[in-house]
Amino acid sequence: MTEPPRRVRVTADPPGRPVGAPRRAPVTRGIALPGAGAAAGASGGADAVYDRALRRAQLRLALGTIAGFVVVVVALTVAVALIPELDAVAPGGVPLSWLLHAFAFYPVVIVFALLYTRAAARNERRYRALRERD
Repeated sequence: MTEPPRRVRVTADPPGRPVGAPRRAPVTRGIALPGAGAAAGASGGADAVYDRALRRAQLRLALGTIAGFVVVVVALTVAVALIPELDAVAPGGVPLSWLLHAFAFYPVVIVFALLYTRAAARNERRYRALRERD
C-alpha cells in the first residue's frame, strides 16, 4: 500500500505582525502537491510559470474558438431564417432550410475542431520549446 502524498502547508505572516508575536492558527488547509518534497528543485518556479502560461494560452484559444463557433452558427441560423426562398427549393420533398439545419452544422463543427486542434498543438510545441531552452 502506498502512503498518501505529503501535505504542504502554505502560510505567510500578515504584514505588520511584530516579530516574536504569537501566531494564530493558519486559515489555509494543507494541499497535497506532487513533487513538493526535496525533489522539486530550483527550476520548479520556472516550470510553474510555463505551465500557467500554457494553460492561459489554451484557455484563450478555447474561448476564442467557442466565440467564433457561436458567431458562425448564429449567422447560419439567421441566414436560414431570413431567406424564405430556401423553403421553395425542396430536393426530395424536404425544404432546403430543413436540410441546412440538419446537415450544415456538421462541417462547421469539424472545421472548428480541426482549427482548434492544430492551434492547441502549436501552443504546446511553442511552450515545450521555451521550456527546453531554459
